[in-house]
Amino acid sequence: MRFSPAMAEPTLLDLPPDALERRLEALGCPAYRGRQIAVAVFRNLASSYEEITTLPAELRRELAAQIPFTVCDPIDSAESADGETRKILHRLRDGETIESVVMGYEDRFTVCVSCQVGCAVGCPFCASGRGGWVRDLGPGEIVSQALHAARAAAAAGRRLTHVVYMGMGEPFANYDAVLASVRILNDPRGLGLGARSFTLSTAGDVPGIERLAGERLQVNLAVSLHAGDDELRSSLIPLNRRYPLDALLRACRSYVESTHRRITFEIALIDGVNDGARCAEEVARRLRGLLCHVNLIPWNPVPHSEWRRSGSAAVKTYERVLQGAGIPTTIRDSRGVEIQAGCGQLRSRHAAGGPAPATR
Repeated sequence: MRFSPAMAEPTLLDLPPDALERRLEALGCPAYRGRQIAVAVFRNLASSYEEITTLPAELRRELAAQIPFTVCDPIDSAESADGETRKILHRLRDGETIESVVMGYEDRFTVCVSCQVGCAVGCPFCASGRGGWVRDLGPGEIVSQALHAARAAAAAGRRLTHVVYMGMGEPFANYDAVLASVRILNDPRGLGLGARSFTLSTAGDVPGIERLAGERLQVNLAVSLHAGDDELRSSLIPLNRRYPLDALLRACRSYVESTHRRITFEIALIDGVNDGARCAEEVARRLRGLLCHVNLIPWNPVPHSEWRRSGSAAVKTYERVLQGAGIPTTIRDSRGVEIQAGCGQLRSRHAAGGPAPATR
């Protein structure tokens, strides 16, 4: 049987503030100790009980034994030449590894977090699914990635502003843990990030989209689209065979009607595969009239793949077709190409014992 967070006692970061206070009371501690811990962890960004000096030393030792603090430890990293993108490899308590990516922009500081060890979707352009799905992450393992990014931001004199669930795994395949992590990070006693600071990305899990619509949360929804016809999309995203485009876009339209929120569609452009003008026209036909925004992203290459990222001329042509159809479109840069920052690449390299990408 594979390790699962549900098989172990909850860690500190699995517990929402209210649940933490109840757990401490069950251990004979007054509720205010929970508030002290929350301030230390989410405001002062303590990374261990030893750093929470507002607690008596004896209590710190007892809590370390009863409620483990750390759920993932950074063991490797790679940094882009400009220092604004860093990929981190984390080791979990059971020895499995996951990735997160921190990205600094002029007006924001973002972390891209993983929600599963590996991925079952199996998209051929993504390194995450090459080793298959291993297990889901618990809420604390997701929160831990965000806290590591918050510490990195603080070290640079900045503040973590956004969390995007675009790392390893399909967020809606681990729906409960993902939503629990959002609520912990959104809680004013947690990191206090506004709901619109979160983006949940899906490869097209229709039940997850429908379920999110019912949450009435102000989080952002991103859908990995990549193609506007079922045959091509199924070759890029196998999940499309279960939830083809008609079903997916029907769910997206229902989501917009229910939430009045715009959906972002992500399209990774691969040279000669899905970047032609006809591909763009098919996407435009599918999305016409839907409240949405399209991000065009030149594909972040995966080692040992014969595919190449699309050139600027093809990307510009694709953009013109969509904009000509009245669909708001932005060309996004692929952050961290030189450090192989695409999903799953650092984990795959580490498992193979390969050298780190060149950094500054």
